[in-house]
Amino acid sequence: MVGFITVATMMVAMWVFEIVDTVLNGALDVVFGLRSWVTENPWSVLTAPFMHADFNHLLSNSLPFLVLGSLVAFSGTARFIWTTLIVMVVSGVGVWLFSGPQTLTVGASGLIFGYFGYTVLRGIVERKTIDIVIMICVIIFYSSLIWGVLPQQEGISWQAHLFGFLGGLFSAWVLPKREKPRPITGGYGNYGNPGYYGGY
Repeated sequence: MVGFITVATMMVAMWVFEIVDTVLNGALDVVFGLRSWVTENPWSVLTAPFMHADFNHLLSNSLPFLVLGSLVAFSGTARFIWTTLIVMVVSGVGVWLFSGPQTLTVGASGLIFGYFGYTVLRGIVERKTIDIVIMICVIIFYSSLIWGVLPQQEGISWQAHLFGFLGGLFSAWVLPKREKPRPITGGYGNYGNPGYYGGY
């Protein structure tokens, strides 16, 4: 539940920031967006995903962010946070390195592609029924996302998509597997108190 609340809170923050940014005529994008080849604000890899060019940009990202983010959060809050941080850094560094000089990049699409990559590979890594089901559903409904990692439309950062996707794959691979619960058997402990052997 905490993980899902975290996803929703991030989404609310994006909308609040966009409202303020609109009032300020895009000033937040300039300050908190990621500008490639500029070294003064390395922290922008963590803030740029919360900024958006306009409300249409934010609207197009909102639903896939909520859906895919919630599916990652289903794995646990800590796993969601680590995946989010890894994707932010990998996507941000990729954008910074491979975009044209001084290019300003904002938006949550890097996270969306990261969550997509995570959910797809996690089903293979975990080999648990629920993860495999999630993987299949994500492939069915969001497989068209994969084309976004290729250069297509001007003004859309394929770099954020590609490296976000790679960050999601990396997260699914390096984060430890969830341990399967051990069977519980009733019994008594060494001191005669009711207890369990083979607990979690």
